[in-house]
Amino acid sequence: MNFPLYIAKRYIFSSSKNNAINIINRIASMGIIVGTMALFVVLSVFSGLKVFSLSFTNEIDPDLKLTSTYGKSFSITPDQENQIKKVEGIASYTKIIEDRVLFLFKDKQQVTYLKGVDSLYPVVNDIKKKLFNGQWLKPDSFQVVIGYGLAQNFSMGILDFENPLQIFAPKPGKGGIENPEEAFNKTDVLPVGIYSISEDLDSKYVFADLGLVQELLMYKHNQISGLEFKLKENADESAVKSKLSSIFKNKITLKNRAQLNESLYKMLNTENIAVYLIFTLVIIVALFNLIGALIMMILEKKGNLKTLFNLGSDIGDLRKIFLLQGTLLSVFGGLIGLVLGIILVILQQKFELIMITPTLAYPVVFTVENVIIVMTTIISLGFIASLIASSRVSKKLLD
Repeated sequence: MNFPLYIAKRYIFSSSKNNAINIINRIASMGIIVGTMALFVVLSVFSGLKVFSLSFTNEIDPDLKLTSTYGKSFSITPDQENQIKKVEGIASYTKIIEDRVLFLFKDKQQVTYLKGVDSLYPVVNDIKKKLFNGQWLKPDSFQVVIGYGLAQNFSMGILDFENPLQIFAPKPGKGGIENPEEAFNKTDVLPVGIYSISEDLDSKYVFADLGLVQELLMYKHNQISGLEFKLKENADESAVKSKLSSIFKNKITLKNRAQLNESLYKMLNTENIAVYLIFTLVIIVALFNLIGALIMMILEKKGNLKTLFNLGSDIGDLRKIFLLQGTLLSVFGGLIGLVLGIILVILQQKFELIMITPTLAYPVVFTVENVIIVMTTIISLGFIASLIASSRVSKKLLD
């Protein structure tokens, strides 16, 4: 029989004759339970905020984006398109052209991105769900879809036939400019839709037909600035990247969603780590109570320990009793705190108990990863605290 484990369990479930030790034990247990619950809830909240923040960019960013490594644009051949269609893991793809141009409406102007897209763009990026007003543009037309931010800046509506939106794009070439009017290609377009995603993105893009943008920027028929891909579920991203690099002879750059929003992902991950470390520090402070409770228990049970030592138990086994006691307290307290935390998270998901705004509940996400992180943290710190306390058991103490 493993007598250190047996005695440790007896010490956990039996009350001490000293009421002060019982109070300290309860405080230590409550500290572990509350610390575990708080850590899990906070990690779930930040997981929810991460999903909520990324949901804005996911509406407009593809699973994979291909651009030229050596310039703003490149040419794609029919043979390359046929090879792309054969790549396993690609559900669909769309051709795009992106460039900064000048937009003029009445007496207001703004420089932002004009994004030329083909008919498959709404398949790759589910942009139609974010249309605030109007409809998506028709192929081979002079229609555009603008962001809500740009519409506000210009005080612009849709289907205003009397006041078209003007686009000015610089002509490619070298040398000095003699006549400024000849330095730009100009076209009039009709806004037919307004999308709304986030404050930053609503002023970033104006969507137009790919052919219109090619003509405005004086691109060739097969000249584009990038390809955007929608991958099949459970597709091997690395394999798809490798095949695309082979098709374009390693002259292209491929980025997934995380790489397209690298600064946003870094910020969210840094915040998550910072909050985890702060609440871990809170748990460490709470575990000082556990160390104190174990040391008080050691002093109270000094007579029992001396008896066990005289019967042949070595110091290692006696230390193991309190090491196991503290670790088991951490496990039980962690499980109770975790269950309470899960209940709170599920209640928030189902009933929206805490609101950010009258219509937006605080986002929380339950993940197995957070469960593993919390239990690993609690058990590890509890073990270290128990190890520190159990080291007080020595031959000198028993003598």
